[in-house]
Amino acid sequence: MFTEVGHFALALALMVAVVQASVPLIGAQRGNLAMMSVAKPAAVMQLVLILTAFAALMHAFITSDFSVVAVYQNSHTDKPLMYKIAGVWGNHEGSLVLWVSILAVFGASVALFGANLPPALKARALAVQGMISVGFLAFILFTSNPFMRLNPIPENGMGLNPQLQDPGLAIHPPMLYFGYVGFSMAFSFAIAALIEGRVDAAWARWVRPWTLAAWAFLTAGIGLGSWWAYYTLGWGGYWYWDPVENASFIPWLTGTALLHSAIVVEKREALKSWTILLSIVTFSLSLLGTFLVRSGVLTSVHAFAADPTRGVFILALLAIAIGGSFTLYAVRAPQLQGGGIFAPISREGGLLINNLLLTAAAATVLLGTLYPLITEVLSANKISVGAPYFNGVFIPLMIPLVLLLGVGPRLAWKRGDLAGAIARLKAGTGIAVAVIALSLVLNGASVTDVGGAAGLGIAAWLATAVLSEWMDRVRFGRSGTMARMSNLPRAAYGMTLAHLGIAVLIAGVSGSSAWKVERIQTMTPGQTIEISGYTMRFDGVKDVNGPNYAAAEATIVALKGGKEVAVMHPQLRSYIQPQQQLTFTTVHTTFASDLHAVLGEPQENGAWVTRFYFEPLVPFMWYGILLMAFGGIISLTDRRHRVGAPQRAAAAAGVALPQAAE
Repeated sequence: MFTEVGHFALALALMVAVVQASVPLIGAQRGNLAMMSVAKPAAVMQLVLILTAFAALMHAFITSDFSVVAVYQNSHTDKPLMYKIAGVWGNHEGSLVLWVSILAVFGASVALFGANLPPALKARALAVQGMISVGFLAFILFTSNPFMRLNPIPENGMGLNPQLQDPGLAIHPPMLYFGYVGFSMAFSFAIAALIEGRVDAAWARWVRPWTLAAWAFLTAGIGLGSWWAYYTLGWGGYWYWDPVENASFIPWLTGTALLHSAIVVEKREALKSWTILLSIVTFSLSLLGTFLVRSGVLTSVHAFAADPTRGVFILALLAIAIGGSFTLYAVRAPQLQGGGIFAPISREGGLLINNLLLTAAAATVLLGTLYPLITEVLSANKISVGAPYFNGVFIPLMIPLVLLLGVGPRLAWKRGDLAGAIARLKAGTGIAVAVIALSLVLNGASVTDVGGAAGLGIAAWLATAVLSEWMDRVRFGRSGTMARMSNLPRAAYGMTLAHLGIAVLIAGVSGSSAWKVERIQTMTPGQTIEISGYTMRFDGVKDVNGPNYAAAEATIVALKGGKEVAVMHPQLRSYIQPQQQLTFTTVHTTFASDLHAVLGEPQENGAWVTRFYFEPLVPFMWYGILLMAFGGIISLTDRRHRVGAPQRAAAAAGVALPQAAE
């Protein structure tokens, strides 16, 4: 019965979305406050209905209701409760219900907490959100019904892909979707601004918190996915330039550019048309990622669906959403008034170069992701674009961007002093040179060593630049420092943490890429192997049973200097349903480096294949990602984001505006 309630709630949500997409838009055009006010209850009602459907689907998974096709195909009675819940979004149909649920959360949040928004802009933005909901709810109901029944009812289900049965991956999709879908608010505000024909500092102030929230969630989501790949897949890697990984990374790059360009609109009312374009492009790339993952054109552990009907529907939805928004942009953008003039050497100029580098990086990753698909369609030849291409074109774009992160915040608005900004970074340059020299002395001077040392030097330079810029802001060490620290806006602290996180991330990537050590061998009980100062002793294998798998579990003792530092228990698991064999990696961390132990296949005479990986500095990657996401959250708590933008002139808005409490 609850299943039918969920299905009916989705159908009602589609009807409400149609009302939300049309009535407020007409009201804004006519200046009719009564029609515009329909947006708020419609957005809230849509959230209630979609959450009802989501709860019904979750109930079906938790109770193992195998009369529901999605539950039968993605669950099993022996599966732990956590993974029964995660199974709700571990499949095509359920992931789309999660998608529209988060879309409704953002829409209802604007409706409930956007009291300081001009009624016309708010109505138009929520109407655009309603249009997006109409498209995805129709897609769910007509091609991907999560409540489809199965008769006769099977005794048990087919289970969930064992690779997805992991705590990190259970959290990864919701975080990623909050990022993906969060950019829909920037998109909706951009389309509303184009219809209204006005972009100003107030508009940028309203857009920034939603963009910031989406960026922070997407950063955390990508980090969780990378962490999952690192400790789950058993090869010690955290990024493989997989097309589905790229599908989330590309909008992150353009979303980062959008976040910075919105600052220029808010501070100087410049780059208006460019910021609108970035808002459209970023959400369009999120939609493109949805198409790639759910159309069946990509094969990946992350990918869902292989039904061409679904792919055609999403492709049509993409054509309408992206084509329509770009057409509107082409017609209306030339009418937007230009902003303040600035010199090339200025804070605005630095942010513009930042945008160009980020969008160029996004374009190169997008090309490398789509090129094999385009080639296969045109010539029927399958090719692959791997890490050499991505590293070869992406890294050269990132180096000037990182250098700009250190210099840009020291430039003044409108006209800056580049020589003065660089002069204040002498300490960072000295520290970078010292780090590079020390690294070469300790590790050698091969090509790999030089690359790793250069990466550590850049990371040290950026960290010093970021921290010294903050110290200059608060006049660290002078009288009144504590007062200036308490009065510094939280957005400034957020920027410092996010930029510092990039420096820490670079250190982790550089160290693990340059000095990773791998050992693969066959071992018998009692045998030892040396790796990066550790002695790994293989003590044998025993059989263990899990809730839905049987496993061979090794005991491996890690010693350093003759002393035991860790006892590791990697497993080779055989899952019951679906029948699949997977490795379960054990990681010992010193919080500065990681040691992996992986159990492979059994050999003759009681021997087993083992793999060990030493990953220097890789934990700094996770610290860097956490700092970046935390910086975004800190910025989001800035009072200026909570209070909102200054009030627009009522005459310009076309209707009476509520007073914003500044």
